[in-house]
Amino acid sequence: ALIQSLQKLCSSTINNSSSCLSFVKSSFCFDNRFNQSNLLLDALSTTQFLGVSGPVQFTSNSTNRINGLYYSLKNLHSVASGLSFVSVLEYVDPGNWRTPLKENVIIWPGNTLTSPSSRALLKGVTLRIGIIRGPPFLIVENITDNTGQTIIQYNGYIWNLLNLLKDKIGFNPIIQLAPSNQTYTQIVQSVNDGAYDIVVGDVTVTSTRRELVGFSNAIFDNSLRIIMRKSPDISVDLLSFLKPFSRNLWILVFATFIYAGILMCIIERKDNEDLESGSILSQFVLSVWYCFGNIVGYGVEFNARTAAGRFLTAGLYILSLILVASYTANLASDLTIAKSQGVISGIDDIKNKKIPNNRIGIRVGTASEDYYLSEISGGNKNYHPLYTRQQMYDELLAGTIEVSFLDDGIAQYVTNDIYCNLTLAGNGFDVGIFGIVTPKQWLYAQDLDVNILSLRETGQLEDLRQKWFEQKHCSDSTVTSTAIEIKAVSGLFVTFAVISVLSFLL
Repeated sequence: ALIQSLQKLCSSTINNSSSCLSFVKSSFCFDNRFNQSNLLLDALSTTQFLGVSGPVQFTSNSTNRINGLYYSLKNLHSVASGLSFVSVLEYVDPGNWRTPLKENVIIWPGNTLTSPSSRALLKGVTLRIGIIRGPPFLIVENITDNTGQTIIQYNGYIWNLLNLLKDKIGFNPIIQLAPSNQTYTQIVQSVNDGAYDIVVGDVTVTSTRRELVGFSNAIFDNSLRIIMRKSPDISVDLLSFLKPFSRNLWILVFATFIYAGILMCIIERKDNEDLESGSILSQFVLSVWYCFGNIVGYGVEFNARTAAGRFLTAGLYILSLILVASYTANLASDLTIAKSQGVISGIDDIKNKKIPNNRIGIRVGTASEDYYLSEISGGNKNYHPLYTRQQMYDELLAGTIEVSFLDDGIAQYVTNDIYCNLTLAGNGFDVGIFGIVTPKQWLYAQDLDVNILSLRETGQLEDLRQKWFEQKHCSDSTVTSTAIEIKAVSGLFVTFAVISVLSFLL
C-alpha cells in the first residue's frame, strides 16, 4: 500500500520525482521529516487493491485496514475446458470461515463428495531409508558375484522386517547404510536434518530423542544387560570349610570337647577297664577322644560303663545331632554360593561401586550412556569410553574392562553364537523399545504404525525374534556346572594332609 501510494503521489501531483521523495534532514535521525507527508497520507487513504490476504483499503479516521483480513479456500474442479479453481470457503476478519455467496461443493479425490476419513498411505511413496550395521539386526556382507564384482548383501532382523513392510505396504525403498563412525545420537539427528526419511535399526526410544524426531510403534522389546567375561577366577580360601561356624562358636565347641573329656575321665576312670590301666594323661586324652567321636557322629573303641557316663554320652549325641546338621547345611550353602558367584550379580552391584568406574565400558552416544549418566554416575563421564561393539568385545576379552552394557537381543546373540567365553550377569534393566525413527508429525506415521501392529498381531515379529535371537551355537560345555570344584574345599584337604603328617611323626 505504501509503495502504491508513493507511486500515485509522485506521478500525479509532483512532476519532479526527486522532489517528491525529499526529506528535511537533521543530525538526530528522529528529527528527519518527509516533506510531502500530508499528500502521502491523502494518497494512501484513496489507495485500494486486492492483496494476498484480501482487499486492502484505508481511511483517514483509522490506521487499520477497513475490511480486515480475507482468505479464499479454493477447490480444483474438472470442467469442460480443463481444470479450474473454484472458491468453496471464505475467511473474513473479524469472523470465521463462511460459505461464499455463490456456494460451490467440495470435490474430494476419487471424484466424490464424501470427505475421506482414511490416513495418508505409503503405497507408491519413495523413501530414503537409513539402516544401521549391527549383527544380528543388520548383517552386512561383501559378496563376489559371477562377474567378479563385489556387491553388498544385507541380512538380519531389520532387513527381514523391511522386506515384510515393503511387501505389505508397497513403498519404494532407497537403502542407505549409515556410516559406521556415526553414533546413534548423530544418526537420529540426521533424520531431523533431512538426510533420511526414516531410519530402521536398533534405536532405543528415549525422551531426549523424542524431542528431535518421531518414533513408530515398537519393532523390538528391549532392555539393557550386563555383559562380562565368563568364569572369573575366584581366590582360594584354605579355611573356607571353617566358615559355617563363627569363630566364637568354634571356640565353644573346642571348650566343650575339653570340658566333656575332663568330666568323662572323672566319671569313668575307676569303673572303665579301658581307662583305669593308663596314666592320668592317657585317661584324659582317651576321654577327650571319646567326646570328639560322639560329637562328630563316629564311635570310639570303648563304651561308657556307668550311668553317669551313659547320660553324658546321651547329651553328646544331642549336641552332635544339632551341630553336625547345622554345619552340613551351612557348608553346602557356602560352597554353592562360592561356586556360582561371579564378579557381580546385577545392576545393583554396579550402583554400589563394586567395580571401579574406569573398569566399566560404555558406548558413547547410545541409550546405555544416557542410563549410566542419569542412574549411576550422576552426570559424571567417569566410565571407560567405547565407540564400537567390536571394541567392547575385544576389551572385555583382553581384561581392559570388567563389564559393559549391551541391548538384550544383541547380548543374547553374542553370548550364544559368537563369543562363548562372554556371559550375561543379572536380569535386564532400563526396559524400553526399539522404534523406526521418523520426522516429527510425519504424514505417514499412522500408516506405518498400523502395519507394524499388524505384523505383531499375526506373530511375524515374534517369528523374526526366534529366528535371529533364540538359537544357540555355543557348546554346552560352557554351561555352568553344578559340581563343586576342588579349590572350593582345598583347605580341608590341606588340613588333612597336615594331620596325616603329624600322625606319622607321632
